[in-house]
Amino acid sequence: MKSLTINASQRESVGKKSTKDLRNAGKVPCVVYGGDTVTHFTAPELAFSKLVYTPDVHTVEIKLDNGTSVNAILQDIQFHPVTDKILHIDFVQIFDDKPITMEIPVRTHGKSPGVANGGNLKFNTRRLKVKGLAVNLPDEIKADISELKIGNKLYVTGLESEGFEFLHADNTVVCQIKNSRNAVEDEEGEEGDATTSEAAAE
Repeated sequence: MKSLTINASQRESVGKKSTKDLRNAGKVPCVVYGGDTVTHFTAPELAFSKLVYTPDVHTVEIKLDNGTSVNAILQDIQFHPVTDKILHIDFVQIFDDKPITMEIPVRTHGKSPGVANGGNLKFNTRRLKVKGLAVNLPDEIKADISELKIGNKLYVTGLESEGFEFLHADNTVVCQIKNSRNAVEDEEGEEGDATTSEAAAE
């Protein structure tokens, strides 16, 4: 998984006035949980743009001005209800020997014969929750749709998960090929579609 570096300043004062002054100066108050101590820090809002305004996921190396650094993942983020400015970010510290839980984006690969025949690809979920060591987590979950015909569904059990596990029920549908007015019957017909659907469910 890709990693971003954020140069930050450790916070000594965490009161409301201090927090307000930081935001007025264009900085975001943050906190890192999960280690032996809770670390409060701040960084310019622009420093988080590649972390927040992207569908991709990253681990983060937070380099503090006291010479220490913390590896973490984004846990929660608060936005202003009107301006959408970042108000606060929570991070969770990660360790080489401790599994973490996070959501990974799903991206399709291959050409679906169902789509080629006029069917519509529908995502039931675009992100999946996984658990594993940070070093084993992928940048994306690859969903191979090259065998999906009209009426077929791709289940979470049909995805590769080497080095990590999905935290979803086996019958979770990732995506499916829906019929449409412009669709034509697949070469193998409806019987072939049903068979493929049942195989995917298994």
